[in-house]
Amino acid sequence: MDLFNRRQKNKKASAADTEGDEKKNPLSKVPKLPERERFWVNLLSTLLIFFVLVSAYSVIAERGNKPEEIPISQLARDIEEGLVSSIAVSGDDLEVTYPRIDETDEDTVKKSKKEAGTALTDTLSNYSVTREKLNEVAIEVKSPGGFRFWFLTLAPFLIPILLIVFFVWFLSRQVRGAGMQAFSFGQSKARIIDPNDQSQKVTFKDVAGAKEAKEELAEIVDFLKNPKKFLNIGARIPKGIILMGAPGTGKTLLARAVAGEANVPFFSISGSEFVEMFVGVGASRVRDLFKLAKKAAPAIIFVDEIDAVGRVRGTGVGGGNDEREQTLNQILVEMDGFEPNEKVIVMAATNRPDVLDPALLRPGRFDRRVTIDLPDRGDREDILKIHARKKPLHEDVSLKVIAERTPGFSGADLYSLMNEGAILAARENRKKVTQYDLIRAIEKVMLGPERKSHVLNKKEKEVTAYHEAGHALVSSILPYADPVHKISIISRGRAAGYTLKLPFEDRRMQSKKEFLDDIASTLGGYIAERMVFDDVTTGPSNDLQVLTALARNMVTKYGMSDKIGPVALEGEGGRALFGAGLDNKEYSEKVSADIDAEVHKIINGAYKKAEKILKDNRKVLDVIAQKLVEVETLEREAFEQLLIAHGITPKKKEDIEHAPIV
Repeated sequence: MDLFNRRQKNKKASAADTEGDEKKNPLSKVPKLPERERFWVNLLSTLLIFFVLVSAYSVIAERGNKPEEIPISQLARDIEEGLVSSIAVSGDDLEVTYPRIDETDEDTVKKSKKEAGTALTDTLSNYSVTREKLNEVAIEVKSPGGFRFWFLTLAPFLIPILLIVFFVWFLSRQVRGAGMQAFSFGQSKARIIDPNDQSQKVTFKDVAGAKEAKEELAEIVDFLKNPKKFLNIGARIPKGIILMGAPGTGKTLLARAVAGEANVPFFSISGSEFVEMFVGVGASRVRDLFKLAKKAAPAIIFVDEIDAVGRVRGTGVGGGNDEREQTLNQILVEMDGFEPNEKVIVMAATNRPDVLDPALLRPGRFDRRVTIDLPDRGDREDILKIHARKKPLHEDVSLKVIAERTPGFSGADLYSLMNEGAILAARENRKKVTQYDLIRAIEKVMLGPERKSHVLNKKEKEVTAYHEAGHALVSSILPYADPVHKISIISRGRAAGYTLKLPFEDRRMQSKKEFLDDIASTLGGYIAERMVFDDVTTGPSNDLQVLTALARNMVTKYGMSDKIGPVALEGEGGRALFGAGLDNKEYSEKVSADIDAEVHKIINGAYKKAEKILKDNRKVLDVIAQKLVEVETLEREAFEQLLIAHGITPKKKEDIEHAPIV
């Protein structure tokens, strides 16, 4: 199985036996409430809290020992009988105190009311209370007022009002949290990195590889530091720089390094953060972002994934969103409005430069394009050294060997590799990361973790062994195929087994002969199953998909078909060349039939080539498969010893011939 070539084309590792989708983590199945449902949950929760508080207040108020309320006539009779010791008058309210009967009791307080606007003595006189009996009662007149009076008077009204105010305030916070605030729609959501923040500062020393890109960007740093040097001679530094490259190659990191080297503020935002459901919001955010950057000048504006708003206008690509086009128009206007002395540089990153609007790339806007390629072997070693700074490495670790075994890895892949190696060491309670940890981490990043619980039965194990042996044997004999570094029938990710092939040196181009040998070695597993078991399993399904796509690309993209000729019938990813859509086929049915015929011709030719190799070396195939069943994994040295024992000379670097590239 040609694992490396597949990694370079689409970063897909070939699987020998696909066993179906992995079981998902049960925790990932827990649904998350959408914003609207979360709003109603919060609303109901707030109402519940409101009613609980009101009920608690009512219970507390009711639980107070309310004095007994008596009529004024009863009070007059009690005074005549000498049962009242004192009366406190507060407005029209009377607080009547009855003395205790014995030492074990307490004074009894009762409530009553007098006639409004009439003195208490006059009221009692009207009820035939004599002056002598009235003189025996201590009468105290309290003036209404004070905090307690007003609190007790207003509490029944104020507390519900305060609860309602709290309820409205809490709801307004939830509404803002749901992104429904009207007054902040047009504000920029850019993240700002202050140049004095050392914890987030990145410089060119923190970015390995990409030498040419750093040289291009060094001019931007010089302009931000010394703009007069350029302006005095009449030079104008580019207003916009667009970073193009595959995902994970370090575009964002390079932009941050430019800001760190120049020691200027860094405004970072994603292209998707401009677009909202309301028309005009994206354009308003663009204006706000550029306004902030001009105030902080010299500064750098970085727009990540600019293809989210910068796609070709008027083609329907991206849904024909008017809001997106207005946002793009505003970006173009803002960049045209720059003056040379404003010292604001706009940087953008994308891995889809083919879909960008031509107006965005014309001189005066994003007129400098910096391409960031995948790192070569030397760059990979430097990147690994950066990611290994804070990791204790064992003495046996050779980052040079790791760099040689990771062709096609991006900077992000190498970071993940070093991180996975450290996790493997920590999982086994070791204090240092060993070479074995990093070797295992390479396979984990490429294919996924080992599936130790996925145990193949005897028949499946034998089928997988012959499948992988077919890949490895065909690849070892064909002159233009890459040498085999490892064969395994241990399940990893979705693969029940895999064959790891790596070239002796990094390649930027591939020839037709290399493609043909690649297809033949990919068919080796399929042919081995048919030859040995007279049957075919579902294992080679991924192999067939990959080789069919490769053969079609040879015909429609690379001009490697003698019948079709040097014609590009499809663009990258089925997209358009120069902005013209090719999703709908722009060739006749006859040409389509010719393409299918050429694809079948390429695959059938590779099939016959691989079949002949396996038939002529059937004995070696059996030995390799039996050894795999026994040990499950064959490293390069052990595999080459089996080849030498049966008269097959392993490939050496000087034996690899490359087709001439015209």
